[in-house]
Amino acid sequence: MHPNPNARDQHDGSKEKPVIWTVSVSRLSDLFRDITLEYDDRATIEPIDLGFEDAARHIRERMATERCDAVIAAGSNGAYLKSRLSVPVVIAKASGFDVMQALSRARNISPDIGIVTYQSTMPALKEFQHAFGFRIAQRHYATEEDARAQINELKTAGIKAIVGAGLITDLAEEAGLAAVFVYSAASIRQAFDDALEIAKLTQLESQRGRSTRVAASMTDALRAKHSITDLRGESSAMEALRQTVVLYARSPATVLIQGETGTGKELVAQAIHRENPRMAAGNRPFVAVNCGAIAESLLESELFGYEEGAFTGSRRGGHAGLFEAAHRGTLFLDEIGEMPLTLQTRLLRVLEEREIVRVGGTRPIPVDVRIISATHCDLEERIRSGRFRADLFYRLAVLRLTLPPLRERGEDLVELAVWWLKNALAALGARPHPNLQAEINACTPLLQAYDWPGNVRELRNLMERLALFLAAEPLQAISPGFVLKAAPELMPGLTAEVPHSPAAENNTTRTPAESIGQILARFGGNRAAAAKHLGISRTTLWRKSRQGQ
Repeated sequence: MHPNPNARDQHDGSKEKPVIWTVSVSRLSDLFRDITLEYDDRATIEPIDLGFEDAARHIRERMATERCDAVIAAGSNGAYLKSRLSVPVVIAKASGFDVMQALSRARNISPDIGIVTYQSTMPALKEFQHAFGFRIAQRHYATEEDARAQINELKTAGIKAIVGAGLITDLAEEAGLAAVFVYSAASIRQAFDDALEIAKLTQLESQRGRSTRVAASMTDALRAKHSITDLRGESSAMEALRQTVVLYARSPATVLIQGETGTGKELVAQAIHRENPRMAAGNRPFVAVNCGAIAESLLESELFGYEEGAFTGSRRGGHAGLFEAAHRGTLFLDEIGEMPLTLQTRLLRVLEEREIVRVGGTRPIPVDVRIISATHCDLEERIRSGRFRADLFYRLAVLRLTLPPLRERGEDLVELAVWWLKNALAALGARPHPNLQAEINACTPLLQAYDWPGNVRELRNLMERLALFLAAEPLQAISPGFVLKAAPELMPGLTAEVPHSPAAENNTTRTPAESIGQILARFGGNRAAAAKHLGISRTTLWRKSRQGQ
C-alpha cells in the first residue's frame, strides 16, 4: 500500500494546501525538484518517478484513497497521461525563447543540429534558420520506438547535436550524440503556476459539496482533448489555418467553421478553445453536440435541459442541458445546418439574451458560453430555400473559417500518411519499417491521384487498414501494388485481392486493360515506371496488357 503524504496532522495546515504531483522519468526530474522548493509553502508537491502507463496506473491506484488536485508532466509523457487520467494534467511547454536558447547552445557544439519534437515539427523554425544561418534538421515522433528511429536517422545524416525534451535527450546520449535539453526554469515555473491555479479551482468545486474525484472526472469529460499541434501539415493552407486559429482564440465572438466531411471541423473548434489562455488555464468546459444526430424532440431537452415533470419519463429534479454544462466555456454545435427551424429560434434568443429557459420551466438561467458551430452544407443556399434563419446565420458567423479539403493539400499527404500509419502500428504493438518514410514517398503519385472524398478521416482509416496487414506480415514492403491490394478504391475500376497470408504475396493485382492503358499514358509510355507504380514486373505488365486483363 502506498504511503499517504496527505494523512498529516490537520493542525499543521497542510490539508488546506493544494496537492500537486510531478511526473517525469528523465532529466526533467531534476528541474522539477529544484522548482518544487520555491512552491513548498503554497502546495504539497510530490514527485512520481515513473512514465506513461506505469505512471498512469500508479496515479489511478492512489487516487482511489488519496487526494490530488493536479498533475504536472511534459512532452509525450504528459500527452499520454492527459488522455488517461481524470485528474487535471498540466503539460509543461517550452517557450519559443527556450527553443532559441537551446539551438544556440547546440550550435556551440556543432553546426549540424537536429531538433525532435512530439507529434509535430515547428514551422516557425524555417524562418529562424534562414534568418540566423542555422542548419536545422527537424523530426517529430509518436512513440519511444519512433523517437529512437528518428534520432538514428539524424545520426546517419551526420547530425552531431540533438535538441529536445527529456526522452529525446536521453535517447540522443544513448546514440552517442550531444544532447541539449530544451526546457528552462521559467517554463517549468509557468507550469507550476498553472497547476496551482487549476488546483485551487478544483478545491473550490470540492468546497461546493462535490468530491474532488467526481469534479476532476467531469472536467476531463468536458474538456477539449485536441490542440493546435494536432492541426498537422506544412502546406501554406495549414499554416494560414493555424494562424487564424490563434487569432480567433483571442476573441469571445461566435465562429462558423465550414468544410467537407472529414476535414477536422471539431478538431479546429477544440484548438480555438485550447488556444484561449482563459479557457486553457481555467480548464473551462468544451461541450460538443451533433445537431443532425439527435431527434428534434430530444435535441431541445439536450440543449436547454428540462424541469421535473416536463414530460413523461423526465428525471426527478429535472436535468441541466448542454448550455448549462458549457457555462464559462465553449459549446460546439456540429452540423448546425441540420438544426430544426423551431430550435433555431430558441438558439437565436440565447445568443441575444445570454440566458436559457429549461423545457417545462419559466425561470431564466444566465449562461456565459462561447458558441462555435460547424457545417458541411451551404448555409446561404439553405437561407434562400427557407430552411435556415438569416438572422441566426449572421449571429453565428461573426468569425468565419473554411477548412481546405485534403485534395488541395497534396504536399501534406505523405506527412499525414506517415503519421497515421505510425500511430496505427503503435496501437497494434507493431514497429514501423526503418524505411517507412521512403516507402510512403514511393506511393505519393498513387495517393495524390485519388480525390479523397472523406478527407483526412478517410486517409486515417486507410492507414489503420494498412497497419493491420503490415502487423500480420511485418516483412511486407509498402509498395504502390501492396497499397492498391489493401485499398482498391484508390484506383476506380481496379479489382484487387487483399493478401490474407504470406502465400498470397505472389498474387498480383488484376487490372483491366483500360486501366493499364491509362497508367501507361500517365507515365508517358514508360513501362518500367508503370510497372513500378503497380508493384509488378515489366514482363507481367506486358503479359496483362496482351491478355486484355
